[in-house]
Amino acid sequence: MTQDQQDVLQAILDMTSSFQRKDIARVMASYEGQATVVFEPDAPIADAATIEQMFTGMSALDPTFDYPAGHEVIVNGDIAIHISPWVMSAQDADGQPISGGGLSVAVLRRQADGSWKMVIDNPHSGRLLASD
Repeated sequence: MTQDQQDVLQAILDMTSSFQRKDIARVMASYEGQATVVFEPDAPIADAATIEQMFTGMSALDPTFDYPAGHEVIVNGDIAIHISPWVMSAQDADGQPISGGGLSVAVLRRQADGSWKMVIDNPHSGRLLASD
């Protein structure tokens, strides 16, 4: 991996780690101010306050995320794309196990300080591969 690819991957892993620690301020710092996040298929959200609310609510489940198949990172100048299958495990309010997974596709942009932030985050891209 090039240094840019490593930096993009680290931005994704830092966001995931922050979410698992319930550090929502750090999660939000992983995104540009006008970012779009897809929490549910076909329902992108571009409002930062709503995105923060969604992450806060989801963090109550104490989810654990893993990327078992690895990561693909493609960089072109100041734009990058991260693609990775993910799996999640958690427990609902009654202590019942919850699991999920999908294919994450995230677009990132290099910031003026050299860091990378997400512009578009769609963890539900895998649904497009499902056959009827």
